[in-house]
Amino acid sequence: MFSLEDHPNRYALANELHARPSPALQTPGVAVYLAVKRPENAVSRDRDQDREHLIQLLDRFGAPHPSPGANHYFGEIGRYHLKWEQHTEFVTYTVFGETLTARAFDPSAFDVFPAEWLEEAPGKRITSAHIRIEDMPEDEAQMSSAISKWFVPESVTATWVLDRAAMVAGDFRIDTAGHMRFVAFIAANTGKRRVGRIVQRICEIETYKTVSMLGLPVARDLHRRLGQVDNELADLVGAMTKSTEAPTTTLDELLAISAELEEMMASTSFRLGATKAYEAIVHQRINALREERFLGRQTLAEFMMRRYDPAMRTIMSAETQLASMASRAMRAGDLLRTRVDVERSAQNQALLESMNKRAHLQLRLQETVEGLSVVAISYYAVSLASYFTYPLTGMLGISKGMLTAGLTLPVVLLVWLMVRRIRHSIED
Repeated sequence: MFSLEDHPNRYALANELHARPSPALQTPGVAVYLAVKRPENAVSRDRDQDREHLIQLLDRFGAPHPSPGANHYFGEIGRYHLKWEQHTEFVTYTVFGETLTARAFDPSAFDVFPAEWLEEAPGKRITSAHIRIEDMPEDEAQMSSAISKWFVPESVTATWVLDRAAMVAGDFRIDTAGHMRFVAFIAANTGKRRVGRIVQRICEIETYKTVSMLGLPVARDLHRRLGQVDNELADLVGAMTKSTEAPTTTLDELLAISAELEEMMASTSFRLGATKAYEAIVHQRINALREERFLGRQTLAEFMMRRYDPAMRTIMSAETQLASMASRAMRAGDLLRTRVDVERSAQNQALLESMNKRAHLQLRLQETVEGLSVVAISYYAVSLASYFTYPLTGMLGISKGMLTAGLTLPVVLLVWLMVRRIRHSIED
């Protein structure tokens, strides 16, 4: 018996690969798709609130509840099948029906979502799609005629997918009911799982295309703000070269610009990074369909190249411009700090020279005071010595004046030597 202990996350990680299986769909049929995004000011989705909202829908149909903590669900609700998924920014509901209405893209298909339930949704609709699943007619002209009737010719895409297992068409326009429209004509020998994967790819392309486009308003606002900051930065760099303003003042202004750029990076990094990830998913899903041109119409890849990729390049250029400007501000700050340091070093050098001069003057003054102190001390020392030796004048036969005169020179010399020795001992 194998007894090695499992990693605590082994089963969870293995099951994650099978967490979102593609549904098995009958043909003909219909799929209605709804994606609800969190509020813009929310840090992340409230997953418990999302599950509670799902349970409210299931209770209306008497359907079983998802397991606690589940981030996906697949089950029956009345005569329909519901697939529910949680993602980082949004939650999706896909309802599959096995009958087609006589009216193509009848908005009543969305009646499976009760109006009062929709009003209580924790977020806003980011996209919704109505997907019609039909048996493929033998005549391609019939499909072409239906496409021309249902979609806007200027933006319609129609393409064979998965080695002609199906023909998928849509125009990525919101119809009068507020939904995107797609149709999938399914070949007779196409399996149910493959049909489910085709429909799932259509939903994923539409959803990730839409959420990636959320970065476009952010990029446009960023371009506008960066244009203003660029002018300010250019003026500051010009002021640095002309030396018309104090470096410390220019440095303060430059630090303010750097702080503003850092705030821009912090406030937009998530959206721009998410856009890059979502764009990669869109192109990956399109490549997975293995497209072939249908009757000369544009493919999904061509549509995205002409309509979608320019928006993505605008977003990426804003991110690149922001990073470049932040780098420019940093280099300018380094140069300006170097200039400030050089000027401060010159000021410090001048200050040291001034202090050296003052110390020299203080030394000269000290020497002058020292000379005066020798005279003063000698005066009092001679007076004391005179008083001490006055009794000897009679024995020596000299006057007091002569005695004082004789004492003056030795006393002055002794005082000078004593003061000099004291100064040397302090200096040592």
